[in-house]
Amino acid sequence: MHAWPAPDVPALPGSGLTLRLFDTATGQVRPTAPGPTARMYVCGITPYDATHIGHAATYVAFDLVGRAWRDAGHDVHYVQNVTDIDDPLLERAMRDGQDWQELADREIALFREDMTALAVVPPQQYVGAVEAIPQIVEAVQALREKGAAYDVDADTYFAVQTDPRFGGVGHLDEPTMLRLAGERGGDPDRPGKKHPLDCLLWQGARPGEPAWETPLGPGRPGWHIECTAIALEHLGNHIDVQGGGNDLVFPHHEMGASEAHVLTGEWPFASHYVHAGMVGLDGEKMSKSRGNLVFVSALRRDGHDPAAIRLALLARHYRSDWEWTAQDLTSAQVRLARWRDAVALPSGPPAEPVLAGVRRHVADDLDAPGALAVVDRWVDEALRHGGPDEGAPGEAARTVDALLGVRL
Repeated sequence: MHAWPAPDVPALPGSGLTLRLFDTATGQVRPTAPGPTARMYVCGITPYDATHIGHAATYVAFDLVGRAWRDAGHDVHYVQNVTDIDDPLLERAMRDGQDWQELADREIALFREDMTALAVVPPQQYVGAVEAIPQIVEAVQALREKGAAYDVDADTYFAVQTDPRFGGVGHLDEPTMLRLAGERGGDPDRPGKKHPLDCLLWQGARPGEPAWETPLGPGRPGWHIECTAIALEHLGNHIDVQGGGNDLVFPHHEMGASEAHVLTGEWPFASHYVHAGMVGLDGEKMSKSRGNLVFVSALRRDGHDPAAIRLALLARHYRSDWEWTAQDLTSAQVRLARWRDAVALPSGPPAEPVLAGVRRHVADDLDAPGALAVVDRWVDEALRHGGPDEGAPGEAARTVDALLGVRL
């Protein structure tokens, strides 16, 4: 599966700072410490109702991670999946009387268009669950060989108690995990399971549903093992960042961490588990199930500049839960216009403080609001008083483009 075109990212003078990120597993903001190549896996969409503002906020946040690493001199190996077979996708296709593959293809194409418009640097591998079935089957077989998988009827489950570190990502108590498992696609009450939290690895074929012939029998993948197998295949036994929304802490990232630990013997699978906050609308979390979604494509069709949409997202810290309002976009449009006016001037105040300040804030757990404030101060000075430096407007524009992904 192909991703989307990469934006041109300007090179900046000097070198960026060490990126520090909040790690959910340790509860601390810690320095990232990648080698020459930084490895990042971010969980992708289930392709229906794409791309809403909550999606966009997450992928813009992790785009900042990659931009900060590249500015600091690292190559970045970024992998993202797309869950192009799963119960929610099939349920939506059935509800709307559509072919599930056509629905998935259309939504994936729309997602690519939105990511291109938002200047998100694409992953090196953009991998669908369907195309990864051979790797998923191998991972399930390996878990079975290690005594960590068992069958319930035609389905195969991962035995969480075979991993002594299970729970080490979210540090949740068992009642909370049971509640969240039931709310987020699990089946804690299913008879025959060894433990209520054991998660599905392979679902045997169901009448009227798609299935693939494999050594595991006909069926399709479970959700968590999909990302585990894809990440291990393309990034190896240890990665620097595993990312997604904070609704993935449990069960998705918890299960994936345990599956990877049992498969490889290494802990932690990711040096940092990094999670973006949820975006709400009208007092509720923005979600597909509630239908209270604001779509990037709809905003674009209404004539809103994608750079303003991105600025609206950057105005909130990535870890915060927040509520989208029309004012967010209005404020971003005003900010974008002022920034463009400033970089169009023939000269301006020295821009070195802009580069230093934006680097400092982005490296500090992706403090995008702080970085915007740095640019705002330079813009205010430029528009009020101008300045003597003919190269400053271009340098400020390149800084904003390279580190924040906003083309002026």
